[in-house]
Amino acid sequence: MDVDAYSTRHRQAWTRLNYLTGRRTLTGAEADELVRLYRQTSQQLARLQTHSPEPELVAGLSAVLARARGRIIVGSSPDTWAEVRRFFTHRFPAAVYRACGWWLAVAVVFLTVVAGFTTWISADPSARRTLGLQEDTRALTAPGGAFETYYTEHPNDAFAALVWTNNAWVSALALFLGVLILPVLYLLFMNALNIGVTAGLMADAGRLDSLFGFLLPHGMLELTAIFIAGGAGLKLGWTLVDPGRASRAEAVARQGRATATIALGLVPTLLVAGLLEGFVTPSALPTPVRIACGLLAETLFLAYIFTAGRRASAESETVAGLPAGGGQRNHE
Repeated sequence: MDVDAYSTRHRQAWTRLNYLTGRRTLTGAEADELVRLYRQTSQQLARLQTHSPEPELVAGLSAVLARARGRIIVGSSPDTWAEVRRFFTHRFPAAVYRACGWWLAVAVVFLTVVAGFTTWISADPSARRTLGLQEDTRALTAPGGAFETYYTEHPNDAFAALVWTNNAWVSALALFLGVLILPVLYLLFMNALNIGVTAGLMADAGRLDSLFGFLLPHGMLELTAIFIAGGAGLKLGWTLVDPGRASRAEAVARQGRATATIALGLVPTLLVAGLLEGFVTPSALPTPVRIACGLLAETLFLAYIFTAGRRASAESETVAGLPAGGGQRNHE
């Protein structure tokens, strides 16, 4: 064995292991990397000791491994707030950004279906019979009817909590049933159908202004969250069908972690949507002001995803391919 060539080949990984061992706190990915490098370096040390022992090199690696072993066994107290901050500045927006092709496609198809049902119901009298709807829907569409009172019949705080819980449940189903694909498609279609039917009936009654006034303040952010959940769920399901170069188990596990990250990050997103639906939508504010509140929330959220998400995604790709913090990862 050429010890010099061998040590040159692996020195960056040994340096990286030493660096991670000395860090005060580690992210989940760094902790996984520490364990992997520890196992890899242990095997390399055993090979050195067997083929061509070099006392100084063996002693140095033994010392690094001893410290790494202690770090793995004892662990470290996580910086909770730092982890929370990193979740919302890196992990969540990056996961949503990487899935943007999926959830943007879901949004386009969803809104197309809504527009199709709206046009059909408002323009074709036979549509109501085909869908099994009542001919007289004034109880729903009239001023002060069921569509409008839905937003005002409950106390604001209770209604916001109810909406948040319901939307979180729908999003969770879309995310984690995605591995089966068909249930998510059905869930998204039924939601699009419900919105399209309501919009079609309101359009037929000449009350689209009321529809938009009550739907848009919270609906923009709420629907975006559902699109993200649906897109991420379908991406998880498609990973099972086409895992790419990785093994199916590894690819699904990796995408499953990203899906869980999105699920957790959507909880506060849907909370904001619920607060808008509970307090802004039924308020006495002028309609343009209520819609502007919803548009502001939607704009801020999308800006957050496409700026923080793009930056975090680029950073993670750089770390995976270049030296970071004391040495490039060894991919042997």
